[in-house]
Amino acid sequence: MKIVRFLAGNKASYGLMEGGSIKEVEGKFASFIEQPPQTTGRSFSLEEVKLLAPCTPSKVICIGLNYKKHAEEMNLSLPETPVIFMKPSTSVLGPGKEILLPPQSRRVDYEAELGVVIGRPAYSVSREQALDYVLGYTCSNDVTARDLQSPDEQWTYSKGFDTFAPLGPVIETEIEDPNKLEIRGYLNGKIVQESNTEDMIFDAPYLIEYITACMTLLPGDVIITGTPSGVGPLSDGDTITIEIEGVGQLTNKVRRR
Repeated sequence: MKIVRFLAGNKASYGLMEGGSIKEVEGKFASFIEQPPQTTGRSFSLEEVKLLAPCTPSKVICIGLNYKKHAEEMNLSLPETPVIFMKPSTSVLGPGKEILLPPQSRRVDYEAELGVVIGRPAYSVSREQALDYVLGYTCSNDVTARDLQSPDEQWTYSKGFDTFAPLGPVIETEIEDPNKLEIRGYLNGKIVQESNTEDMIFDAPYLIEYITACMTLLPGDVIITGTPSGVGPLSDGDTITIEIEGVGQLTNKVRRR
């Protein structure tokens, strides 16, 4: 099941993407994990709607240095515990929308990442139960103003700008194993990142256990799980695409603010 959020006219709705069409569904996002969304009988072609970010997270929890080869390329030792920071809800961006390069930065990087979308309130969840709280998975891009990233691991300022958390285009609910997915980044059509989530230091169930020992995750919250090696700069006019096996492709244009 591929869950989307879309704009038809002035109304934002959730829907199920099937081929080139979207079937509108009723009910609240928080109920989707309990039972499959029920369709309203209305359907739209992709040409009739504008796709939005597939959920509206209260927070985006981000994991730094979670791929072995990325830590190597950054000349950093492997972390003993997850490196966690947050992006505000105002940084979330939908598919097809523009990543805006801020005037404060001279280097803004792409980072292809798997997003884990929470489906029910989660607090103090065990690793063994962790995936029961996951609605599905999405593509994400941890856009980063690299020259503003502090070496003392206070990263929110460099990663929290508006438009710096592209998500989408769908939430795929039928991924059997999030720890064995191909992940790629394409800059202007050229592969610049290529890896597999097997290279993660901390997998999705461990991250959910670790994070919920501290804070409650709410339906629609997203954990973006770190990026593989190959990160690099974005320029005005670029197109960046994040591709995750079984989930799809998230594409955004880039523009200098």
